[in-house]
Amino acid sequence: MSDRIVFLDVDPEDVPSVQNRFPEAEILEGVHQGEQLIAACQGAKVVSSFIHTQWPADVVQQLPDLKLLCTRSVGFNHIDLQTCETQGITVCNVPDYGSHVIAEHVFALLLSKVRHIPEGDARVESGEFDYHGLRGVSLRGKTIGIVGTGKIGRKVAQIAHGFGMHILAVDMCRVMELEDILKVEYVELPELLERSDIVTLHVPATKETTHMLNEETIKHMKDGAILINTARGELIDSQALFDALNTNKIQYALLDVLEHETNFAENEKLIDHPNVVVTPHIAFYAEESMSNMYEDCFESIRLFLAGDQPEHIVKPVQKVCDMPGISS
Repeated sequence: MSDRIVFLDVDPEDVPSVQNRFPEAEILEGVHQGEQLIAACQGAKVVSSFIHTQWPADVVQQLPDLKLLCTRSVGFNHIDLQTCETQGITVCNVPDYGSHVIAEHVFALLLSKVRHIPEGDARVESGEFDYHGLRGVSLRGKTIGIVGTGKIGRKVAQIAHGFGMHILAVDMCRVMELEDILKVEYVELPELLERSDIVTLHVPATKETTHMLNEETIKHMKDGAILINTARGELIDSQALFDALNTNKIQYALLDVLEHETNFAENEKLIDHPNVVVTPHIAFYAEESMSNMYEDCFESIRLFLAGDQPEHIVKPVQKVCDMPGISS
């Protein structure tokens, strides 16, 4: 069997990095699913892709030569892990290519809105250098509720602490350092929503977390709260969010992800709402994080081809989880 290596979902600016490390690798464009994906990857021993490429059982089963599937992402719910295991395919991910970058984007969204940065810039560009009507609010002393204290949530807590904010958190697993050093207070979700001026989401999309913010749970939120989502769009019921914005139950929604990213028309009224800011899933997308993403993947491939075990093989994480989590 040859050591054919295929890279998918590679941005043009990242092509030289791939070619420098693996000159023999094939870089294919526009291949994401189904028969086209199967045809493109036939005979490949190693494939590296991103979250846009789907690896369901019916695709994996038709790639008998595939031995390493390396996703350049933290998440791996686009891969049928059970089928990969049955087929003898090692699956690797990149557990933390830039949690700090995503946490920074949370505050970029937040500060740009509460300090009226876009409006101020537009006003000056129009020839009007006048601050009236652009009074903002300070983050110091505000309460931020962090839903999920994994790698990203922990970075958000560190930054919030630097701003002098009070920090609440919801997670099944308490991080003791956050409690001891940053004075994070772990509570249940309804209490977090009731007490938080700002709520930011940092949990994966699962059956349990889908629409965790819905018509009922939003009722628990403080009137005029700010909601930030840089995690997954499915966490929020879009219609419930739209309704809450119209009643000012939620003052601002700052979103890097949407529930219907593949069907843009479904998001149109939410995107057009004057109190909504949307960026196109760019929280992760910084020079440093992309470099880390590729380097971790390259190292997994190098170790695998050398006959060694890659460091970042996807496997269940062992945790002691004694908190009630996000249940409302």
